Amino acid sequence: MTAPLVFLPGWCLGRGPLNAAVDALQGTIFDLSGYGDAPLITDFDAAVADIAARLQPGTTLAGWSLGAQLVLAVAARAPEKVGKLLLVAGTASFVQRAGWPHAMPPEMLAEFAAGIAADVEAMLPRFVGGFNRGDARSKEVTRQLLDLADPLPPAATLATGLNWLRDVDLRPELGRIKAPTLLIHGANDPRVKKAESDQIVKSMQDHKIPVTYVLFPDEGHGFARPSNRMAFYAVTEAFLADHLGGRNEPIGSDFEGSSI
Repeated sequence: MTAPLVFLPGWCLGRGPLNAAVDALQGTIFDLSGYGDAPLITDFDAAVADIAARLQPGTTLAGWSLGAQLVLAVAARAPEKVGKLLLVAGTASFVQRAGWPHAMPPEMLAEFAAGIAADVEAMLPRFVGGFNRGDARSKEVTRQLLDLADPLPPAATLATGLNWLRDVDLRPELGRIKAPTLLIHGANDPRVKKAESDQIVKSMQDHKIPVTYVLFPDEGHGFARPSNRMAFYAVTEAFLADHLGGRNEPIGSDFEGSSI
């Protein structure tokens, strides 16, 4: 029997922008703490433990952005629950720290958090608009994501996620991951820089963790191009079939028009 696929969304937008992708991959979405009907858990470690407790052993665990940081922690702390790991725009530390110079400066995140606390409705288009900054389709993609986004969660939920992004550093835990990992990143991502994925991959390779790294040279913090979205589905299906014994359709023309 094929292991289940569970996907964790990113901060603020909820499951809406991911529904089509997760449906295409026949997976399930776990809401982040405080979103939808999920109770708010303010402690990161407790939130990670809660996710792990709900997983079947050998689950394929996937996450985007903040969701990717959570699944990294689950894979390191409960390796028996994770048979396969998929990271999209993921990082071990969202802000700069010693030896981690490519991430967001802490003061920039603090300024953003203050803006969210003051007027989230005004800040949301700016936040989403930064996903594909500089891309010719940026305005169109921003509009699409905002249309797909779930209703805003409570202010305490948003603040909790931003606190995690400020405080969590998973670099010391990367070597504890056992699951084969697929890491997908956009080279133009302004939120989580390519160099952060490069460092995760190097750490995994140093610890002999099987890792596949797929870089889309013309994408940012998500997929702006339908051709690249189809390529993402194809790569992910092939990866799941290879490691879990599941079935996948031949790639065929799925890479046509994509940048990989």
